[in-house]
Amino acid sequence: MNKDLIAIFEYLEREKGIKREIVLSAIEDSLRIAARKTIKTADENIDIKINSKTGDIEVLIRKKIVEKVKNPDEEISLTEALKLTPDCKIGQRLEIAILPQDFGRIAAQTAKQIITQKLKGAERDVIYEEYRHRMNEIISGTVKRFARGRTIVVDLGKVEAILPDRNYPIIEKHHVGERIQALLLDVKDTDGGGAEVILTRSHPEFVKALFMQEVPEVRDGIVLIEKIVRDGGYRTKMVVRSTDPRIDPVGTCVGVRGTRIKNVKRELNNEIIDVILYSQDALKLLQNILAPIEIKRLKVNDKIIIVVNDDDYPAVLGKKGMNARLISKLIGMELEVQKLTEFQKLLIVQMAELSESTDPILDEQPLKIEGLSNLIVESLVSSDFNTIRKITQTAPADLTAAVPGLNYLDLADKIVEQIKKKPQV
Repeated sequence: MNKDLIAIFEYLEREKGIKREIVLSAIEDSLRIAARKTIKTADENIDIKINSKTGDIEVLIRKKIVEKVKNPDEEISLTEALKLTPDCKIGQRLEIAILPQDFGRIAAQTAKQIITQKLKGAERDVIYEEYRHRMNEIISGTVKRFARGRTIVVDLGKVEAILPDRNYPIIEKHHVGERIQALLLDVKDTDGGGAEVILTRSHPEFVKALFMQEVPEVRDGIVLIEKIVRDGGYRTKMVVRSTDPRIDPVGTCVGVRGTRIKNVKRELNNEIIDVILYSQDALKLLQNILAPIEIKRLKVNDKIIIVVNDDDYPAVLGKKGMNARLISKLIGMELEVQKLTEFQKLLIVQMAELSESTDPILDEQPLKIEGLSNLIVESLVSSDFNTIRKITQTAPADLTAAVPGLNYLDLADKIVEQIKKKPQV
């Protein structure tokens, strides 16, 4: 009994999920090719027998019994044949057993390569069958070792998965033997003919999958995660809506006293998670994202420009502009954030430049300012500010003192925009 071979069968079945029949087929094919390289004969003259229970291997070569041998690879003399089988006759085919160890070095190497290739292919098929339907699912494993820098090899049981260093936040530190959760990102072929399972902990879908685990309403499709963006390890922004008007999607994801979101944050090493109420309108969604921060001014052209109080500016921008970048991804437009004081200074400079302009629109009557209420326009005219030039030549404090309820910032912004829109002659 070949105990070593039986042990290999059992190991591959138990640990790799490769069926014994596949292993037997790989060995048979490799021995057939090795035999053909050693003994130059046709495939039909080679017979490989492997006992799956005992592990015994038998390689048989069929040779024709002849009086005088001309081709030793395919023929055997009657004299030699009688030594093996006493009642044989010329013209019959005799099966002769040869030992695999009698194969030449090149044939043995070829056999080894074929077995390796076929087993890799079989393992690849097992991996695809096991994991191809589990994309974007969270799976658990054990950190087995580190490879190529910070890349982690994760033991999933039958297979090993790869968690590349780019696929988990740089602030995370993991150790050999530690249990780890990650998202199944991909299963792809390797250069060696096998397959590898790729995991991630930095992808936004990992956070989404964690909420599906933690929040039954998300799992059941009552609360929908419309969009999610992330800077792994630092901040996630998630836009949610409910298919049931009776259910508050934000409160549902946060949970009573924040219990649900705390469990997700714990898995993410206390990463900041913002849960935002969905709106189909990009500007309304922007207001929902920034709440309770007040947007002082908002302009939309090829990008969205917002003005906020100086105290709110750092929070909107975020560390190294990270928060503003995530907001841009959520609303699908580039976002520019300005401080209120800087915006005011810019408007005052622009108004001063307009006051020196020779553009006839500045002296036109009656006074017209797009977007300004008729009541304010009438108040300006009654206070003798009946042209845009007079307004631009007046100090902000004097204007607001003369016209009750006037917002100088709003007035100046509308004037500057109106002049910019004027067709150039």
